[in-house]
Amino acid sequence: MVGHSLIYTSTKEPVQQCRSPWTVVYKTNLSTGVFDLSPAVSPSGKMVAVASFQSKSWNGEIENLKTDIYVMNVDGEDGLGRKLLIKNGGWPSWGSDNIIFFHRGTEKTLPFNMVETAWGVFRYKISTEETMEVTPKELDAVTPAAISETKVAVATIRQKSRFDNVRVEVQYRHIEIFDTNNAPGMQPVQITQKTRPKTDHYNPFVRDNGGRIGYHRCRSDLLQHGDHIPSNLHKIVSPVKDVGLYRVSGLSPTISKDGSKLAFVDGEFKAVWVADHRGLRIVYDYRGPHRVFSPVWNQNPDKDILYVCIGTSFNADKTLEIYAINNASGDVVQRQRLTYGGYNNAFPSSSPDGSKFVFRSTRDGGVKKYKNLHIMLEAENGQSGIGWETRLTKGPWTDTHCQWSPTGDWIVFSSTRGKPRDADELDNGLDPGYFSVYLVKPSDPMVVIRVMDSMGDLGGHINHPVFSPDGRSIAVTADLAAVSVDPISLPMFMHAVRPYGDIFMIDLDTDNLKNINNFIKGFRRITHSRYECGTPAWTTTLMATATDLDAQAQWNMLPNTTYTPACPYVHLYGGESWHMTGHLFIPKRSC
Repeated sequence: MVGHSLIYTSTKEPVQQCRSPWTVVYKTNLSTGVFDLSPAVSPSGKMVAVASFQSKSWNGEIENLKTDIYVMNVDGEDGLGRKLLIKNGGWPSWGSDNIIFFHRGTEKTLPFNMVETAWGVFRYKISTEETMEVTPKELDAVTPAAISETKVAVATIRQKSRFDNVRVEVQYRHIEIFDTNNAPGMQPVQITQKTRPKTDHYNPFVRDNGGRIGYHRCRSDLLQHGDHIPSNLHKIVSPVKDVGLYRVSGLSPTISKDGSKLAFVDGEFKAVWVADHRGLRIVYDYRGPHRVFSPVWNQNPDKDILYVCIGTSFNADKTLEIYAINNASGDVVQRQRLTYGGYNNAFPSSSPDGSKFVFRSTRDGGVKKYKNLHIMLEAENGQSGIGWETRLTKGPWTDTHCQWSPTGDWIVFSSTRGKPRDADELDNGLDPGYFSVYLVKPSDPMVVIRVMDSMGDLGGHINHPVFSPDGRSIAVTADLAAVSVDPISLPMFMHAVRPYGDIFMIDLDTDNLKNINNFIKGFRRITHSRYECGTPAWTTTLMATATDLDAQAQWNMLPNTTYTPACPYVHLYGGESWHMTGHLFIPKRSC
């Protein structure tokens, strides 16, 4: 706050250019007009420093944004006076009107040509334009909070972890205070190591002129069986008046067509949960070495069938098989395997009558394990049926995230088939980008229409498309709006979830789909999240049993008395899910 003015970052103004940041710094209603993050007001209240893209497009980076730091006037009476102060810096914090602390990531090459980002906190003196490194190179330090011209609180990681085994104390993120006036070799003041040595702490802030230090903390190590966990289902504000928005603790939510049943998997990819008129409960608890992914209801609610994928991962080289959980909401649940052969089979979606389902698979994908769409002709028998499968799409690319429309006319899917031939194999070290959304006619596979594009020159991700219940709109998880916060300030995820990605929707002219010229350019943004929103689910009828349900006690008291609720942050398999509508559901972080 500066007097009665609030300096803040917002993503409220829509941007239609793909992968352009939505973040703008505001003073009440005064916009700087460029893409800024992490605003910090000087002690005098006359200046504000920001980390800025300065009108650059986001390139897909999800760790080190390489922003620059700009300074401008707060009141703007003589103009903002915006000027570049520091190149390659982020998270500015004022030690005085003459001193700014900031963090910076630099890349270093490891053995086997692996690249790693090393983070340090620096001090910049405006009057002399001098920069000095405050934190030692042998540790990572980020998100500084200045206490004075020489003293700063930072979040440190003294030893990196790959999260492939149990971490030791020095691998957790902790709050420490460094002083540039200290003699060489003098140790910083360690704050959180003494209170919670095996808990991650984030983003320190200063109060009472340095008399108090605050911070964020991930509480997973403190939760015990039966402890209170934040509400797992509640309504949030939707920016689209005709679309309600709800979020639920869990992953990959799916709503039955009649809106009477909600299913999802837990944060450890082991248990499948169902919420209906009988309450919230586990209907399938997998105890094997693999994990459970992507539950989805058969569109025919009378069948009471829930499909899941069981295997190691979505990696094309790994085996992933589709199973049916029959009588999923009943008293006697039966699991049935539907696919065989050691391929990577995933994302089943049934036809409206429930007799068939579409899925993506690496079968017939050759040495490079390309993924295409197939139709299981007998949903109840799977591969054991006669003439069990037909191929829907074919090509040297990835077709995935398929869903059969509620009307049965179309199947929507995400694909890299438009990826330029000279594009890089990886997009910032992640899976190949250039995903776009397509429709294909199950009755005539030659009819393929692109309806949403990530742009030909950008390695974008537009994934998890789902139809609205009337089939006239599509919602997706996409990186069309870039990042909204410095990713290094956020808890880390080691499975699937990235620090970008929101829910967007487009409206279809279903009467003239064949006349679409290339793709639909207009879209509406549904969520403004600091993390990637996972697979959305859409229904017209929000089950009254879910909103009235006192699910809290059942959610907390899991069957295994030794179970400790797992925080998805810094967790090898952590994540969350979202649901959209008539009502739209999306995943929620519980830590």
